[in-house]
Amino acid sequence: MTLMRMRCERERAGMSRAALARVAEMHPATVGQIESGRLRPYPSQLAKVAAALGWEGEPERLLEDVAGGGSR
Repeated sequence: MTLMRMRCERERAGMSRAALARVAEMHPATVGQIESGRLRPYPSQLAKVAAALGWEGEPERLLEDVAGGGSR
């Protein structure tokens, strides 16, 4: 099964979609739409998600599909 790296990193951080949305100052539905691939985030939105997750790589890499679990 492939998942978006963003979801894997969120789950690794022990965050719900609502918690990530709160920290990233976004609506939870927006986080869900990004994770499901229905919404391509603006660079500023993706930067907020990366910061909220403590992601140290390029923010665009959060949108990549990964097998099971993501890695930095």
